[in-house]
Amino acid sequence: MTRPLTPAEMSAVPPRLRQAAQAFEAQALARLLQPAFETIGTGGLFGGGTAEAQWRPMLVDAIATKAVRAGQGLGLSDAILRELLRRQAMPTEEGQP
Repeated sequence: MTRPLTPAEMSAVPPRLRQAAQAFEAQALARLLQPAFETIGTGGLFGGGTAEAQWRPMLVDAIATKAVRAGQGLGLSDAILRELLRRQAMPTEEGQP
């Protein structure tokens, strides 16, 4: 398991890479949360029926995104960020971007 990035390391990371790593982690977390939310019924006093079922994936994505930004995600962001930084530092072959 990798250690979390230090504040000094995080300040040197381009914001675009940090956002990409967090977006990937949020997507992974949302896919893991989706089955749990599918077990919740849409009936009852405040049930939204079909409309609620259509909006539920967006709710799950929002919950996952907020959790990751608050540091309560799966803990993948740092590992993803390290890999992005490693790949960015790798020399590219001639003719390839």
